[in-house]
Amino acid sequence: MTVAVDDVESLLGRVYRISDHYEVGREKIREFSRAVQATHSAHYDEVAANALGHNALIAPTTFTAILGGIAQRSVFSEFLPNYDLSQVLHTEQHITAYRPVRSGDILDSRIALESFRSSHGQETFVFKTDITDSSGAVVQASLTTAIARAGGVIDEHIADAAQQVLMAESANRSSTVGLIADADYVAAEPQRTPSQPRIEFSDIAVGDQLPTSTAYLRRGDLVNYAGVAGDPNPIHWNENIVSLVGLDDVVAHGMLTMGLGAEYLTTWLGDPGALCDYGVRFTRPVYVGNDAPAAVDFVGKVKTVDPATRTATIALTATANGSKIFGRSTATVQLR
Repeated sequence: MTVAVDDVESLLGRVYRISDHYEVGREKIREFSRAVQATHSAHYDEVAANALGHNALIAPTTFTAILGGIAQRSVFSEFLPNYDLSQVLHTEQHITAYRPVRSGDILDSRIALESFRSSHGQETFVFKTDITDSSGAVVQASLTTAIARAGGVIDEHIADAAQQVLMAESANRSSTVGLIADADYVAAEPQRTPSQPRIEFSDIAVGDQLPTSTAYLRRGDLVNYAGVAGDPNPIHWNENIVSLVGLDDVVAHGMLTMGLGAEYLTTWLGDPGALCDYGVRFTRPVYVGNDAPAAVDFVGKVKTVDPATRTATIALTATANGSKIFGRSTATVQLR
C-alpha cells in the first residue's frame, strides 16, 4: 500500500507500474483521432493501416496522453495528495515513439519522478513514463514537466469551486488502478518499427519550409477532448473557474494543441509512424471563445538532416492570435 510522502525528493528515481494494463480499442483510436483532428485513414480504416505494414488501426502519436494522465494522477493521488491537479500546470512534453500504438495492444505504464526542483515559490516535477506492450518492448517513452506552487499550497476557493463542477465520483466505487513498486524494472532496448513516409530524403534540405496549415478549435472540441483523453481540468470548459484562476477565457489543452501539431507533421510525412521524436514547450495558452473558433497556425522548417539515418529535425512553430504558443518545438522524422 502506498502512502503520502513528506519529502518529494524521496520519490526520485523510484519506478512504479500502474497495477492494471490498458487495452487499446479500435473505436477508442477512432474517437481520439477525431478529437485531435487526425485525418490519416490508417487511424480509421484497417486496409489503410495494412498498407503501412500494420495489422490493426494505428493511433495518433499523442494517444498515450491517456495513459500518461492516468499514471501522473495516480502519483499525485497516492503520494502527493496535498497538490490540487486543477492548479498544476503542464509546461512541457517530450515523446519518443518506437512504433505506433495499435488497436488490440495490451499496454503497461511505468512512471518515475525523474527530477524535482523548488525555486522562487514554485516546484517543478519531471516525470518519465515508459509504455510497454505485452512482450515488454517499449512502444513509447515520454518526459512530462509540470509546475505547482511550492509545498502544494492551493487556493481553497478555486479548489472548492472546481469540486462543484467536476464529474461526481461514487464513494462506493473502488478504483481498479493503483501503483505497484517496480524497482527491478529495466527497459529493454527499444526497436524502431520501419515506416513508409512519402517524403524522399533527397527532396529536402536544411532551411526548407514546410507548407503552412491552420487548425480550428471550438468550445465543443475542448469538451470533447476532455472526455476522450480523461483530462477533467475545468479551465478547459468552465468560465467561472477560468475567472477565478485569472485567465481571459477557457483554454485549449496543451496536449490537444500538441496533437494538432503531430497531425500537421504526419500529414506532411504521409505516415503517422514516421514521427519518431516530438517535443513541445507550452508557453502561451490558446483561448477559445464562445462565439467563434480559435485558429492555430502551424509551419515547420528543416533544421538538420542526417544522411546516415535518413532522418530530419523539424523546428515547428505554432501561433494563435499572433503569438507563439510553443516556446520551442522540434520533431525528428523518418524520410524515405
